Amino acid sequence: MKTIAVLGATGSIGASALDVIARHPDRFRVGALAAHRNVEALAALCARFAPDLAVIADASLEAELRERLRNARVTTRVASGAQALIEAAKLPECDTVIAAIVGAAGLESTLAAARAGKRLLLANKEAVVMAGLLLRAALDEGGGELLPIDSEHNAVFQCLPARRSGLDDAGVRRIVLTASGGPFRGKTRSDLAAVTPAMACAHPNWTMGRKISVDSATLMNKGLEVIEAHFLFDAPADRIDVVVHPQSIVHSMVEYADGSVLAQLGNPDMRTALAHALAWPERVAAGVAPLDLLRIARLDFEAPDRSTFTCLDLAYRALAAGGNAPIVLNAANEEAVAAFLDGRLAFLAIADVIESTLEKTASTPVGTLAGVLDSDLTARRVAQRIIASAKD
Repeated sequence: MKTIAVLGATGSIGASALDVIARHPDRFRVGALAAHRNVEALAALCARFAPDLAVIADASLEAELRERLRNARVTTRVASGAQALIEAAKLPECDTVIAAIVGAAGLESTLAAARAGKRLLLANKEAVVMAGLLLRAALDEGGGELLPIDSEHNAVFQCLPARRSGLDDAGVRRIVLTASGGPFRGKTRSDLAAVTPAMACAHPNWTMGRKISVDSATLMNKGLEVIEAHFLFDAPADRIDVVVHPQSIVHSMVEYADGSVLAQLGNPDMRTALAHALAWPERVAAGVAPLDLLRIARLDFEAPDRSTFTCLDLAYRALAAGGNAPIVLNAANEEAVAAFLDGRLAFLAIADVIESTLEKTASTPVGTLAGVLDSDLTARRVAQRIIASAKD
């Protein structure tokens, strides 16, 4: 029996993870649940799964969560705030932690889980983008293991040999990440001048949160995944390619020196990757419909439109620059996407804000968590000034 902490329990990844967990009560139980502000949903999950600990990140909502659980006669222990998220990540009762908190907010709890020796199921790509080297060091310190649950990186993980000391040792020529192209595949810049948040969040294949949906629409999500693949698989940038695959059936591929290409296929449902990581090295049912290749009939691939969707190249540029550049990229993107979703920034200006922030932020090496957080804060302030001036 594995005991799971789900950090980001009320988001789309959390919901998919809990669906898989609920299908296998003989294998998995929930030890901790954490959410940002959705008290009602968190209380309902506590009533259903009876975790040992529930954490609400917004401390002002702790009293409401306690009251809801008291009224429902749920005895789950309640805590709040950033330190409580770290406590949930290290909870002795839990051997597995699903890190699904969106953005930089999930960094410290992810590192805490790694240092505590947990099996870390990682959906928070920003933690890798911001602090990939620190995450590696934390995993080495704790002796735990990391299994990616982003569909693309989970696919690469499944296509690589179980035992390897590097890409060359495994005979790998390159990693190929697939991208759906998002809701605006085939559009020109002029077509995107009047894009609204609702349009950007209408992904054709996946059901995702608003922030990651916008990232998919700008191709920044794929750019962040390139940086993530670099750290997860020790892959240089020139051996990580991106192809657009609109059906979202092939989740990624690994090309080998002998000409073989291994691909992981499946319906676009996050429960496949979650079930794989939760049960690994075994396989369990995920509740996902079988893949019907005859119904799909064809699989298409094309090059990404880098002139329209410039965020992908900005990510490659940040990876090449190294140091704090990926941190700056991520921070500027989070600020720009938030401004777009709030109606304060045009869709096409998201990439402009990121590029300007990279240009205006000094390049420095980063070797500590304090340095990561300082670079993140500095970049956010720069991005906020750029957004304010763009609005004016």
